[in-house]
Amino acid sequence: MNDLKTAMRAKDDKSLRALRAIKAAIILAKTAEGAAGEIKEEDEIKLLQKLIKQRKDSLEIYKQQNRTDLAEKEQEEIEVIEKFLPKQLSADELKAALSKIIADTGASSPADMGKVMASATKQLAGKADGKTISVLVKDLLSK
Repeated sequence: MNDLKTAMRAKDDKSLRALRAIKAAIILAKTAEGAAGEIKEEDEIKLLQKLIKQRKDSLEIYKQQNRTDLAEKEQEEIEVIEKFLPKQLSADELKAALSKIIADTGASSPADMGKVMASATKQLAGKADGKTISVLVKDLLSK
């Protein structure tokens, strides 16, 4: 909430847009049926990742349509939302972690991808994008 107040006082439009979107999403999650007015930290991380994914999808569409003005706004919001997520793993760190998971699960071929993905998404939740994990797992298992 302090970030929202700071953004308002500074008239920081890009931060304000992103923070209001985060606040709205959290309120919706808390008031959803079965939520009991509380959400866990891991659910908050999933919520923030979902917001980023939505903006990345919009960003791609705007770029395809040469709408740089709208694409720029989406990129700004992505940058603000990412500040609230745990530090993302670098490509090398992610590859090392996935190699360890593959070794632990005993996976040896692309047919074992489901087993690896189940373990990887649990262990790397919030630290890497699911799409990136999937691409790397597929690459590592096909070698």
